[in-house]
Amino acid sequence: MKRRNRPGRRAAGSTTSLKFFLVLFLSRKRTRSPVLPILAALLLLLAACGPAAAPPDSSPPPESESPAPSETASPSPVPAAEPLALAWDPDGTLEPLGANAVNQALAPLVFEGLFTLDEAFQPQNVLCSSYSKTENSLSWTFVLRSGVAFSDGTPLTGDIAARCLNAARTSDLYRARLAPIAAVRAGEGSVTVELSAPCGSLPTLLDIPFFLTREEGWPLGTGPYRFEEAAGELRLAAVPGWWQGKDLPAPQILLRQAPSADDRIAAFDTGRVTLTDTDFNATNALGYSASCETWDYPTTAMLYLGFNLKKGPCSDLSVRQAAARCLDREDIAAVLLAGHADPAALPVHPDTGLYNGTLARTLAYDTRKAAELLAEGGWAPDGEGRLARGREKLELKLLVSSENDSRTALADKLAAELDALGAAVTVTRMTWENFLKALEQGDFDLYLAQVKLTADFDLTALLTGELNYGKLDNGEIVTLLSDLRAVEGSARKRQSYTLYARLTEDVPIAPICFTRGTVLTQWGRLSGLSPVQGNLFYGLENWTVT
Repeated sequence: MKRRNRPGRRAAGSTTSLKFFLVLFLSRKRTRSPVLPILAALLLLLAACGPAAAPPDSSPPPESESPAPSETASPSPVPAAEPLALAWDPDGTLEPLGANAVNQALAPLVFEGLFTLDEAFQPQNVLCSSYSKTENSLSWTFVLRSGVAFSDGTPLTGDIAARCLNAARTSDLYRARLAPIAAVRAGEGSVTVELSAPCGSLPTLLDIPFFLTREEGWPLGTGPYRFEEAAGELRLAAVPGWWQGKDLPAPQILLRQAPSADDRIAAFDTGRVTLTDTDFNATNALGYSASCETWDYPTTAMLYLGFNLKKGPCSDLSVRQAAARCLDREDIAAVLLAGHADPAALPVHPDTGLYNGTLARTLAYDTRKAAELLAEGGWAPDGEGRLARGREKLELKLLVSSENDSRTALADKLAAELDALGAAVTVTRMTWENFLKALEQGDFDLYLAQVKLTADFDLTALLTGELNYGKLDNGEIVTLLSDLRAVEGSARKRQSYTLYARLTEDVPIAPICFTRGTVLTQWGRLSGLSPVQGNLFYGLENWTVT
């Protein structure tokens, strides 16, 4: 949210151009520079004076943009006559199942699904009026809201809902999250989903946009706007008699062609685009220069420390526990990630209601406790002041992708903490391809990576599936994961605590934080924004356009 202090967190964004310069320097420069510690200290001082998920991805992260300062000394508002405008990529599809991230950002303005997710990743009914499930939780029937039609007047039916869900099951965008679905059947004013295994959080996974494809023209949705072409330009036009009946901030929104990152930066900096989205800590992040305001939102993208559980020093529990205690999560989020992250010692976002602060504190930053844990594990100083256990020296190989500056800085920070305890840590920076290859081959002791979890924060792929690089083999954890997937409601909170308590004991991974996304708006143009992951326009009826 925009410059709003939240309990237990630091406000996102920056309040002066000087502070923003330091943030950019920290996020871009390698920590080999002797100036970095001084700048970090200055940034912390300024922060005190101001307002308080893909896997490791399967391919290199795309080029993305980073924000300019959220405030400047003399902001120059865009003239009020400038229309509300967004970027789109003419080279990508506008169908919501496409993989084009720029056009996907527009989808919530045109398309709706059975549910939408709020700021706490909880499902809110949209096209679904109610639902029921069988006793074994393997069959769910969703009753469609009556009186809903697409923008051309076509009524929403069970056949259309089933077709859209089946299309999503085969799409690159939704295939993985919908893998538990065995079949989808259309009913009279309803759609039924059959599962191969119980999934109590199924509604959380069904924010899938419904759409109609036409042989000619643009895809249709049931949302507040529709695509229109006028005078050779594409735009979004408000749908007359939209079924939700909510006020809209503008009768039309212009769409400006901006296929590349540089195009989007230029469009925003010159005021041709009113709003844009960015990941401030993305690999190869670029910068904006326009006067703008920033609005952060939580995501399911978890930054974590992974361990090799099969061989080397990290197969020893005391080493993993000590490493987890050497992560100063608050400082990492505030400084290395420029405040655009939420610290988390558990593998679930603090906003979900499943996060247990007492449990999280068992892995809180404490180097004295880390030293005690190593001593209890039999690690003692040798004649050279390094830790050893018998003839085995505590030597650790820490992998990190060289293509992300904030993570390399984090690797150096963690290495320094462990080095102070007597461990010999080698930070190995690798290209993205070599990084993934080393993980798959198990050629590491520790690694730093980020995974984008599903909105139900299912850890199956990370702990027992294709992303289980540490080779965790624990039948109890497998059972706990399955039990958590099956339950819902208050039982989910109890079951999640049981799983997270087991993970804090075994420490197969050490969560660090969840990164935030950021919406940038032209200075003074928009207010009332409340973006969420997957929907920058959440609460659109509350927007005010200057």
